[in-house]
Amino acid sequence: MSSKPSNEHLQAIEAAVGKLGPPVEFNYEDRETMLYNIGIGAKSDELKYVFEGDDEFQVIPTFGVLPGYTADMPFSFDSIIPNFNPMMLLHGEQYLEIRKYPIPTSANLISKSSLIEVVDKGNAAVVKTGLTVTHAETGEDIFYNEMTAFVRGSGGFDGNRVPADRGAATAANKPPARAPDFVQESATDIHQAAIFRLSGDYNPLHIDPSFAKMGGFKKPILHGLCTFGVAGKAIYDKYGAYKNVKVRFAGTVDPGQTIVTEMWREGKKIIFQCKVKETGKMAIVGAAAELVGDITSKI
Repeated sequence: MSSKPSNEHLQAIEAAVGKLGPPVEFNYEDRETMLYNIGIGAKSDELKYVFEGDDEFQVIPTFGVLPGYTADMPFSFDSIIPNFNPMMLLHGEQYLEIRKYPIPTSANLISKSSLIEVVDKGNAAVVKTGLTVTHAETGEDIFYNEMTAFVRGSGGFDGNRVPADRGAATAANKPPARAPDFVQESATDIHQAAIFRLSGDYNPLHIDPSFAKMGGFKKPILHGLCTFGVAGKAIYDKYGAYKNVKVRFAGTVDPGQTIVTEMWREGKKIIFQCKVKETGKMAIVGAAAELVGDITSKI
């Protein structure tokens, strides 16, 4: 016989887990595709990413995280964790599944979000949410995301201390004890955060120095999902399409710094990590992408 939650936060968590938020439209055209591709480093000579008239014009798969910016969550952070302060929230992990290839370069999509779990870390809370994105006309799944938020100062509510194991979405992905099979250096532009934010993440700490300082940073930093996209592009360019990709954010990147993506191939799995060339500090760890192989499905 199960017991009822013992406090308001646990009650709110129990009520919210698995509940779908209202459907939210996410509509985009070729312009948004090109803007995203450029925002994660596509260059003017890569016509398949930056010119809508190219025969191979396409979306870099990590585009699938963008519907999360407009998702309507079926809960409030204030209700599920104590002492919530948005300036204390860090993007801890991101998992993306690409469920349909080729990804349309323009489409009307529908996204629905849900709360997966909340973990009590004592001095912090870990909030994990899911987002399913479908094609509005066909109803087919296009993307699925899981986002992990680490919220400092919001633990200690007698919640679950052990996160669930959900396979690829939570795997640790330790690199093999050998030199990387491939290394890609991607120099970011000093204006890259200003470009990337136009794809939907308008958090001012990425553009306004005063907000960056409020968040504990000396100056505006590059979006974590921009670093994620830079790594995703490096894998896509080298190994082709992947059906899922998962990362854990370990540190920040300043606009203008160089992202070094180190990759190890283990069959259809690419284990990778990213570091900042100028400092040697890690930006992404515990990361992997699972390759698709031949793509036959079409929208």
